[in-house]
Amino acid sequence: MWVMTIINHFNLRSFDLNLLIAFDAMMTDGSVTRAAHRLKIGQPAMSHALSTLRMLMQDELFIRVGQTMQPTARARSLAVPVRQALRQAQLALHGSPEFDPATEDRVFRIAMSPEVETLLLPDLIARLRIVAPGVRVLARVFAYDAAEPSLEDGSIDLAVGCTYSRTGRRLSETLYESEVTCCFNAALLSLPLPVERKAYLAAHHAVISQNENLQGCINEALEVAGVRLDVVMAAPGYLAVLAAAVSSPLVATVPRRIAERYGPTFGLTLSLLPIPLPLPPVAMVWAAHADADPANVWMRQMIRDSLPSTN
Repeated sequence: MWVMTIINHFNLRSFDLNLLIAFDAMMTDGSVTRAAHRLKIGQPAMSHALSTLRMLMQDELFIRVGQTMQPTARARSLAVPVRQALRQAQLALHGSPEFDPATEDRVFRIAMSPEVETLLLPDLIARLRIVAPGVRVLARVFAYDAAEPSLEDGSIDLAVGCTYSRTGRRLSETLYESEVTCCFNAALLSLPLPVERKAYLAAHHAVISQNENLQGCINEALEVAGVRLDVVMAAPGYLAVLAAAVSSPLVATVPRRIAERYGPTFGLTLSLLPIPLPLPPVAMVWAAHADADPANVWMRQMIRDSLPSTN
């Protein structure tokens, strides 16, 4: 049964709803100057709107950090409901939300794991420069425990990485299954091909790590397999791990797609991993409330089209 929500028209009448538009522009651009440009108003008018919002909300809302205005916790909590309200108003007035990639001017904030960042960004940006020159991408650090609230409050538009699942508040799509490969400098490290289990376990290793664990992102998979590597280096980015394998007699264990795309460039020899490591798939995740948003739908397709072949 449909129930009509009671609206306090008197209270709304006393609030300038244009302030919500100014607030949304600030959340989008993080700059008074850019927000004013987006709204086609002068910077003093934008500053006045922000000052009025701060007084009404009794919160700073945006605090200058470096060259940008960072939203406070109060502003983040308002971001999604304000954006939803504006989209509903736009839908009621114009029939459908307007989104034209060719003319769109906005920033997409996408949380990515190091693997996805390295594989996806070059091809995604090349594609966007052709079909959507006004669209920019801000890649954020992939943090699983922070992804759901960030998707909910609008801090990020999408997340792409491992271990995400479908819940009531977020939707997900598996992009490809995770596989790992080892690579090394054959001039510094003499190993048979394919690398045997005993030789692999006896070698020194370099791996990716996003936390304080030296065994890195494959730690849980190693535990399931019942093995432990002699890791002498763990770093948050693949460039450092692959470069270490170039200059030192060690084995870099990295995702297969990373090894196949960049290993030959570094002059590294690739081999199948002699130990099966069960890893979660790489998935794309978005908030349930953004499922039908034309911009979000479009960007999800851009990401699918920009990922390298899974063959």
